[in-house]
Amino acid sequence: MYILVTGCSGFIGSHYCEKLLKKGYNIVGIDNFDPYYDKTIKIKNLQILNSYKNFKFEEIDIRKLSELKQPFSQIDISRVVHFAAKAGVRNSVEFPNEYAESNIIGSLNLLENCREFNVNSFDYAGSSSIYGNNEKIPFSEDSDTNKPESPYAATKKSVELFGYTYHSLYDINFTSFRFFSVYGPRGRPDMAVYKFTKNILDDNEVTIYGDGTYKRDFTYVTDIINGMFLAIDKKLGYQLFNLGNETPVSVNELLDYLEEIIGKKSKRRYMEPPKGEANLTFADISKARKLLGFNPKIDIKQGLTSFVEWFKKYM
Repeated sequence: MYILVTGCSGFIGSHYCEKLLKKGYNIVGIDNFDPYYDKTIKIKNLQILNSYKNFKFEEIDIRKLSELKQPFSQIDISRVVHFAAKAGVRNSVEFPNEYAESNIIGSLNLLENCREFNVNSFDYAGSSSIYGNNEKIPFSEDSDTNKPESPYAATKKSVELFGYTYHSLYDINFTSFRFFSVYGPRGRPDMAVYKFTKNILDDNEVTIYGDGTYKRDFTYVTDIINGMFLAIDKKLGYQLFNLGNETPVSVNELLDYLEEIIGKKSKRRYMEPPKGEANLTFADISKARKLLGFNPKIDIKQGLTSFVEWFKKYM
């Protein structure tokens, strides 16, 4: 029996696969190496996974239904864990059609294969972006998610709706984990922590959108992975879980911490904020804590220190 993991060579997907492989699970990973960022980063991640005997890889684009049928028809798959998505809130405002095709149609293709090949467990990498500028703070799973601020957020919400439909029609267990500002080793180059660290070390300007007071619930990648792993052998029906750190930090505070850890001041440049960004993300994780036993362990200073150490060593 295999677990199929999409987006296996990406940031969070590669960490997730590595944890499962170490636990002895058999993984078939798929990825299409979307050009949103440098393919060589994903190849390095894939090399780590390929060192495990219980890992198989296939280069597949989830938007192509005929390609996607191959692993389902040839391998005994017990569960799908779906990370693959076109990433980037700001980029989605410029290219909404690409995001709809990749994130919605690609996910629907996966659900269709689960229906056809009787795979009844589907874990989804959701996003806190679907909460938009929600007035209910902190964000809980029953908060209003009908006002997404970007096409990216709208696609992530859409997949949750399709997940409910396939649960209702075909009894597929669908769990969406709504991630809050994940950071850590192997992070994407477009992410704030990665960009800020690189620019400080390179003595370049750090671009901050707005006045730097908007806050994010930065969550270390191992906490996210551990939270998802708590559901790996469970059949939960249809469930939504926030996975966050419960401690929002402003962008200015984030830079203060990085300056302290790196031992170097940043050159801050403040710019007009782009459309599509929320002012605050703040996770209420009481549901995940109660039903899964989720409890994040890495605070922002610990996480940033680990990230900077990794960045200096590998990048």
